[in-house]
Amino acid sequence: MQLSVYVLGREVATLEQAGDFKSVLTYHPNVAADDFVSLTMPVRSESYVWDDQLPPVLQMNLPEGYLLQVLQEQFGPHIGASPIALLSVIGRNMVGRLQVAAPGAPLSEPAKPIEVAALLKGDNSEAAFAALVREHATSGVSGVVPKFLDSQEEAFAESASPLAAHRKASVVTRRHIIKGSSARLPFVALNEHLCMQVASRVTPTAVTEISDDGQALVVHRFDVDEHGQPHSGMEDFCALLGLRPAAKYDTTWERVAKAVRDHVPGPQRLDTYRQLATTLLLTYALRNADCHAKNLALLYTRRADVRLSPTYDMLTTSVYAGFAHNPPAIEFMGKKTWTPGKNLQKFIAATFGIQPKEQQQMVQAISDAVADVGPLVRQAMREHPVFRDVGKRMLMAWAEGVQGLRGERVYAVGDWAAGDAFTGFSAPPKQKVEKVKIGRSPLLGER
Repeated sequence: MQLSVYVLGREVATLEQAGDFKSVLTYHPNVAADDFVSLTMPVRSESYVWDDQLPPVLQMNLPEGYLLQVLQEQFGPHIGASPIALLSVIGRNMVGRLQVAAPGAPLSEPAKPIEVAALLKGDNSEAAFAALVREHATSGVSGVVPKFLDSQEEAFAESASPLAAHRKASVVTRRHIIKGSSARLPFVALNEHLCMQVASRVTPTAVTEISDDGQALVVHRFDVDEHGQPHSGMEDFCALLGLRPAAKYDTTWERVAKAVRDHVPGPQRLDTYRQLATTLLLTYALRNADCHAKNLALLYTRRADVRLSPTYDMLTTSVYAGFAHNPPAIEFMGKKTWTPGKNLQKFIAATFGIQPKEQQQMVQAISDAVADVGPLVRQAMREHPVFRDVGKRMLMAWAEGVQGLRGERVYAVGDWAAGDAFTGFSAPPKQKVEKVKIGRSPLLGER
């Protein structure tokens, strides 16, 4: 199978499958240097050969999880279920700088603007979200896009999907990424919004809006222009490190730092490291165990303009049953631990070039940001009584995270003035972790 690869609407390369487990990308003659397909694949006359079915940058653009399963089931009988076969179906409608299509096939027309006001206002964001998925999904396969949200009302029970009980639900549009909550991760949208409010006070972040009922999150995309048209390329660190998406936890902060050295020009590098250091410290303060290689990315318009993307997908994971004891997603100095001691300070200084005094200032700024957002968590607890226990756990996790950074064994910056938001509430009930017996059929009766 052969496909044409486009950068911002310009055909630049050919992608071919070579055997069952190789892919070959060849640039056309006279392609401009800044029309590269990936930071890892500069324009050149020699072909790029990958020992995989797709280059990492195109694996990054394939859907994951339940949607991928749906695509494989729907199109597999007709064209096969290999990654390159699925790419031939959805590639011309990919959202972003890259598009892929069969030779001679037209690219998709720009989508009309998406109206999200109905999603954000009122107490039934689930129905509005389901309507957006049905009517405006931009995957190019809208006929098989699942109805993501698990409904709390009987009227929408038919919209539930197997995905809803297990994962965060999301759909990508030309201007937004829209996320819902799920049975397994209640109020995950509100959780993320509040964490992003903390992050926005100390580092560049994606802009987020939360629905009135706290169940849906609208993330404004930062890789498009004011008209929703592709502007910047974006590659997550799975793609940059040559990893499959499923290997997003299988890297280190040392490798992330090396990728920055490899791809970010010298003048932007220190600011990029400073932003990475802030992100790393935020994961400790907010107890975010999901800061993996797909949740870090480089953003660029050309080779000379490469930088770390704004922060996205910041979340307090420890508040959910089954995730409370997860370690940090990415290791450094050979370990994943929430009690790194002085090694955290030493690592950031040696790897990112941020000296201890500036790190202490970062910790203080993060502490102040958490204190500022604490009252917003309490307000959300009042507005959404069902969120109350999640909110309590968030405040407790934040307090533990901040005090851990400020302690004598880490940064030793003294006592923290947390504010009233972090006191005056009872402990949340102990979470029950459901035990799954592997290999036991759910059809068997109880003993």
